[in-house]
Amino acid sequence: MVVVDDGSTDRTAAVVRARGEDHVLLVEQAHRGKGAAIRTGIPHLDGDIAVIQDADMEYDPAEIPALIEPIERGAADVVYGSRLIGGRPQRAYLFWHMVGNRVLSLLTGALYNTTLSDMETGYKAFRAEVLRSLDLHQDGFAIEPEITAGVCLQQHLRIYEIPISYYGRTYEEGKKITWVDGFKAVWVLLAIRFSVRRRR
Repeated sequence: MVVVDDGSTDRTAAVVRARGEDHVLLVEQAHRGKGAAIRTGIPHLDGDIAVIQDADMEYDPAEIPALIEPIERGAADVVYGSRLIGGRPQRAYLFWHMVGNRVLSLLTGALYNTTLSDMETGYKAFRAEVLRSLDLHQDGFAIEPEITAGVCLQQHLRIYEIPISYYGRTYEEGKKITWVDGFKAVWVLLAIRFSVRRRR
């Protein structure tokens, strides 16, 4: 397990050190955002499958076995946990966030010819070599569309979705993502798609 402490103020590093578990690697850095934390963690991967687990616990770690099962079975290269296809507990959360997620997923489908229902999900599993192969640069939440664009452009990859639970937070409870991040996601999706077309 790789724990990236991206300049948190919640004693993450102290808690990890206190547990002293051999299978946990702690990496500390100044705060740069979710994307920077993911990019920092990737070089430390040493297993065959990688799962990104956000620290805010909006996603339930108990569902990781279900998330990685299609990869373990040899059916998938990437698995997205979807909050939008039903079948698992969902906290009733912000309406405009749901609308934004659906619009971004629709745009992703149109640009990348995919049927992903929840491209912004934070719960994704990969064959580790796939995650390592992605050309990632985003520091903030725009890492999600950047990952999705990179995965969808590799047409040989087998991408699956499974329903997941979602225990979303309110802004009062610490949620950070805003409408500005939605516009950044649109820009990243468009920029990657059309820059690839120009290179061809």
